Amino acid sequence: MRISGTARHVISGKTPLNSLQIRVYQSLEQLETLRPAWAELLAEFPSATTFSSWEWLAPWWRAFGESRELLALAFLDDSGKLVGLAPLQISRRHVPLFFPLRVLGLWGDDSSDSDNLDIPVLPGYEALVVAALVEFLQREAARWDVCEFNTMPAESPVAAELAARLGERSWTSYRSQRVALAISLPETWEMYLRRLSSKERGKIAYYRNRLQKKYRTRFYRCQSGEEVFARLESLFALHRKRWQIQGQMGSFASTTRCRFYQEMAGLLAGHDELEFWLLDLDGKPAAAQFGFRHRDTVFQLQEGFDPAYFSDSVGYVLRAHVLEQLIARGVRRYDFLAGEAESKARWATEASYYLNQHFARPFSAGAAWLRAIHAKTESKEWLREHLPSDAWQVLHALNQKFQGNGRASNLKTISVDAPRMGIFRDREIVARSDPAAEAK
Repeated sequence: MRISGTARHVISGKTPLNSLQIRVYQSLEQLETLRPAWAELLAEFPSATTFSSWEWLAPWWRAFGESRELLALAFLDDSGKLVGLAPLQISRRHVPLFFPLRVLGLWGDDSSDSDNLDIPVLPGYEALVVAALVEFLQREAARWDVCEFNTMPAESPVAAELAARLGERSWTSYRSQRVALAISLPETWEMYLRRLSSKERGKIAYYRNRLQKKYRTRFYRCQSGEEVFARLESLFALHRKRWQIQGQMGSFASTTRCRFYQEMAGLLAGHDELEFWLLDLDGKPAAAQFGFRHRDTVFQLQEGFDPAYFSDSVGYVLRAHVLEQLIARGVRRYDFLAGEAESKARWATEASYYLNQHFARPFSAGAAWLRAIHAKTESKEWLREHLPSDAWQVLHALNQKFQGNGRASNLKTISVDAPRMGIFRDREIVARSDPAAEAK
C-alpha cells in the first residue's frame, strides 16, 4: 500500500544516508491511519509474529502507555510504500545515585507480557531502514539517553544489521541472550508421541483416562466474542487461585493487565487467531491455557488451574489435548516463549534464544550507566563462578535482603544490580507460565 498525502501530525524528511523517508507518529490515533499498510508490511515480513501486530500493540499501549511517550517511525521508499516500522516508546527510569534516564525501547516491553519484539522490515530494505533509524536517533539525541531493544528474535535481520551499524559508529553497546523453548510439531499426533519419552507417553494416556473416569470432562476452545470475555474471568480467577497458595497475587491482580487481555483477546478472536482453551470438570472450569496463532505457530502465553484438582494434573492433560488439536489443524510450532523449565522440556522442546541489544551514544549519561551496569553484572558472574557454593548463597541472600526482595506482586522489579540485562533481566515466572500446572 502506498501512503499518500502529508498529515499535520507527520514529520517527514530525507536522511542523508539513503532515500528513505521517515514519518513520525506521536499518538495512537495518528498511527491508526497506518493500519492497512502495517498489515501489508507484516504479510511480507518473513519473521512476523502477533507481537508486532496492531492487534497486540494497540491494546498494549492503551493499557500501559499512559506514562510513556509514543514515538513510532514509519520508513517509506520513494514511491510512498511502507518498508519498515519501528514502534518506539520513551519512558523515564529513576536510578539511585544517577540522573533520571530517558529509556528508548520497543512497544510491548517493560510490562512482562511480550516477547519476539522486532522492527518489521520489507526483505531487502534492512540496511537502509537501520541506517535511517540510527541517523534519526543521532539527530534526536536530546530526546533519549539509553536504548533497550529487548527480546528480539535471534534471527531478526534488523538486530544483526543494528549490531553492525552500532559498531561502525563506536556507540557504547552491549548484547545479551535469553533462552526460549518451542516444540516443532510433526504432521500427526502419533508422530509427535514417538518423540516423547515412554514415561511421558504413558502419563498422557494415564492422566487423561483417569480424569475421564472421575469427572464429566469437557475440552473446548473459546472463539466467539461473548464466550471469550466470559471465560477470561475464569482464566483470571484460576491464575489467582494458583498463586495465592504461595502468598502471591499473580499477574491478573493487575486490573491494567486484565483490561489489556480483554481488548487484545477480542481483536485476535475476531481474526480467528486466538487459542484460548479450557477444561471443565463436572461443569466447572478446572484449567485454562491462553495463547494465539500466527501463520503455523502458536504462542503459549498464560495459564492457570484450580488447586483443588492438583492431583489430577489438569494442566498437563489440557496441554496434551491442545497439542493434539493444534497438530490436526496444521500448526507446526508451539512456542513456550522465554524461559527454561523442566515442565516445558518434557514436551520435546528445542532451545533458541532472544537478543537484548542495549546501546547509547558515546560520552553520554546513557553510555556511563550502561558501562556501570555491565561492570556490576560481570562482577556478579565472576563471584558466582569462583566463590564456593555456600559462600555464594550467603552473599546472594544478603544482597536480596538489602534490596528488600519481599515482592508484593509478580511484576518485574528493577534495581541497579538487575536492570534487564541478559540473564539478569529476569521476568517473574507467574507472568508467563504456571509450571505447577504440570504433573510432577
